[in-house]
Amino acid sequence: MSLSKERKLELLNECKVCKCTKCPELVENRTNTVLGEGNPQADLVFLGEAPGRDEDKEGRPFVGRAGKLLDNVLSYYGWDRTDVYICNILKCRPPGNRNPSPEEAANCRPYLDKQLEIVSPKWIVWLGAVAAQNLLGTETPIGKMRGEVYEYKGAKVIFTYHPAYLLRNPD
Repeated sequence: MSLSKERKLELLNECKVCKCTKCPELVENRTNTVLGEGNPQADLVFLGEAPGRDEDKEGRPFVGRAGKLLDNVLSYYGWDRTDVYICNILKCRPPGNRNPSPEEAANCRPYLDKQLEIVSPKWIVWLGAVAAQNLLGTETPIGKMRGEVYEYKGAKVIFTYHPAYLLRNPD
């Protein structure tokens, strides 16, 4: 009997992510781990950098102000969270909402890769420079990466600004 994608994600979270201790500072400061949510059958994944304060509190990705903006963008295109899958590079909140360190991103990478393998999206929208730079190992500004289509593990990838950046810089 093969497991559903939902069950595979649940097991990844319960058996691996929730028990992870690779990043002592993150473990010490987290309230919840945040694997992801949405439709595991989705063709489209939105990928951010790390949970923030609200996400850590609720154990869900993109639920703060930036998440509300993402919800509005999805709604504009006729979608909601149940139509896509949403996750982050890191599964724990960095203290003070600092950017993830390269070491932390590397520690979480197997979990992210497993998530993407399970969901198997056709498209991934990487939200923000931190997410993009971690994927490609580059320091190229996000503005220069926008408009190009990349590939990652069989999915087409596009980069755009993180909703939190758009809230700080509405122009």
